[in-house]
Amino acid sequence: MLFNTIDFAIFLPAVVLIYYLIPHKLRWMLLLGASYYFYMSWKVEYILLIVTSTLVDYISGIRMARLPDRKSRLPWLILSLCVNLGLLFFFKYYNFATENLNLLFQKVGLASDLPMMQLLLPVGISFYTFQTLSYSFDVYFGRQKAERHLGYFALYVSFFPQLVAGPIERYSRLAPQFRIRQGLSYDNVANGLRLILYGLFIKMVIADNISGFVDQVYAHPEHFGSGNILKGIFLYSFQIYSDFFGYSTIAIGSALLLGIRIMDNFKTPYLAKNISEFWQRWHISLSTWFRDYLYFPLGGNRVSRQRWVLNILVVFLISGLWHGANWTFLIWGLLFGLIFISERFLNAALNLKPTHAAFSAGHIFLAIKTFLLVTILWVFFRSQSFDAAINIFKLLFQNAPSDPQTLMIPISTWIFLLLFIISDLFLYNRRFDGWVAGMPCFLRWGIYAVLLFGIIAFAGVENFPFIYFQF
Repeated sequence: MLFNTIDFAIFLPAVVLIYYLIPHKLRWMLLLGASYYFYMSWKVEYILLIVTSTLVDYISGIRMARLPDRKSRLPWLILSLCVNLGLLFFFKYYNFATENLNLLFQKVGLASDLPMMQLLLPVGISFYTFQTLSYSFDVYFGRQKAERHLGYFALYVSFFPQLVAGPIERYSRLAPQFRIRQGLSYDNVANGLRLILYGLFIKMVIADNISGFVDQVYAHPEHFGSGNILKGIFLYSFQIYSDFFGYSTIAIGSALLLGIRIMDNFKTPYLAKNISEFWQRWHISLSTWFRDYLYFPLGGNRVSRQRWVLNILVVFLISGLWHGANWTFLIWGLLFGLIFISERFLNAALNLKPTHAAFSAGHIFLAIKTFLLVTILWVFFRSQSFDAAINIFKLLFQNAPSDPQTLMIPISTWIFLLLFIISDLFLYNRRFDGWVAGMPCFLRWGIYAVLLFGIIAFAGVENFPFIYFQF
């Protein structure tokens, strides 16, 4: 069930209506049943994976809470890690590992024919795996009391607004809200609907209209000249941003209708002054997860310079691998890590502190620099192989297509993209619902009308799935 479908337009209001009509003590059952139904609408069998992760981590948490120290808790943490990461590896990385092992054995002259398997990646497995693992880590380290109510824990793992593509929530932030007696609130409903409307516009009008042109360029870059390849590269930067930002905005709005607040996942990342700040603004729930559960346990920055470099590279390599079973994602992560390290060393050597005021000349210059770097790296993220990515760059400077074609992008697409960029400038360090709520009534409803008109008249012809569903 996609957010941008009629099915969800029926499902969500029905859940919200019943939620406020039934007693508070029954609401967790409603949300859990709705969440399981939401997930089973993708593929019924894969609900078993969520149930398995839920039961293993619930039991592990209970057992760890009864033990006095980390040493005695460790076997239960290992069990949680093995089950969750084992399922993730099997469905997401098995064929990738098998293919590369076969190639390695062949190169050293050994016969190898490890079997490949026809596996369909369960939607959202990377997201809910990391979400439930954060709970296991927190209980292990004593930062979180174990949840003894299986229903509430199961709801935390499967809460439908953020189940399949995040944000990746922590137990301490999300789960306690399920126990709060939520009354129907005008502000929650109004702000939730604002976010859903804005998110749908970003996804259906911006991301979906861009998708077709990006696909053309990356499928057959040899058919286009430099200018059109450059268009495709830059358009992908806005496609992936608007697609994932749109999803997160709808998720936040959907949860808010129920009185549940989930974290912001994006804060105008393309206005970041450097790569470090970019990752503080892009996919915030994932970057903070890696910070808290990988970077800090490795020693963070309280180690030698050499060890710090290694820590950063490990984090970015694993972040790349998290996104997909392909060498392109590892290269993408490695390059991000190298640029991150280079910027830190350069700033330290030159004693640079990018503390420029918002939208000052210095801020604008650094934001453009960061955006260009990120856009270049997106080529590796989007390409099917390393060779395909390199070919994109070669053709970008070659400008000699054998069969020249032109990306015929409608003027409406450019206009709406420009409106999105302008709105992002206004939303710097703000969220859409709070920003628009403070406007005069006529201006506020004018914005609603533009967004609604855009969705009705200019939504993409093809209903593209959200990009991050593949992760």
